[in-house]
Amino acid sequence: MTDTPLPKRAAALRLFATLLVFWLMLNGSVAPDVLAIGVLVAGAIVLLFPGSLAVLAGHRLTPEALLATLRFVGLFLRELLRANIAMAALVLNPRLPVAPALVKVHTRLTDPVARLLLANAISLTPGTLTVEIAGEWLYVHWVVAPTTDAEEATRAIAAGFERYLEVMYG
Repeated sequence: MTDTPLPKRAAALRLFATLLVFWLMLNGSVAPDVLAIGVLVAGAIVLLFPGSLAVLAGHRLTPEALLATLRFVGLFLRELLRANIAMAALVLNPRLPVAPALVKVHTRLTDPVARLLLANAISLTPGTLTVEIAGEWLYVHWVVAPTTDAEEATRAIAAGFERYLEVMYG
């Protein structure tokens, strides 16, 4: 028996599973050779860097969290499509009705990965770009800002993503 405490083993297993899932998603295949290489690489990373990548293991592995993950991805894809159409209409409009602003968005998320996912989801959605994360605040450049009020900006930009990230990361 080894002297590794159970919580560290659980964290290592979660990290291994996370890395393996990312590997499989990036490859788009579960062919035996792809799976074997993924297992070897994920295992090597977990063994060689046991504490430095623990931040990736923060996702909860509950049915609610897995369902929230699917809903988060669905919301992101819907917002991505909606924002692309809105930005295309904006660019094609001869008047180019932009009203850019840098707005403060408050987040209740405490997990660093959850905050990072929120910032990236905002940045990957056309028309918004997270320029800084400072504690519980995200500073977002908004191409067509209907408001600069922090509460309203939070509701419009982050609240939808945040409700799923809270379930996923606590």
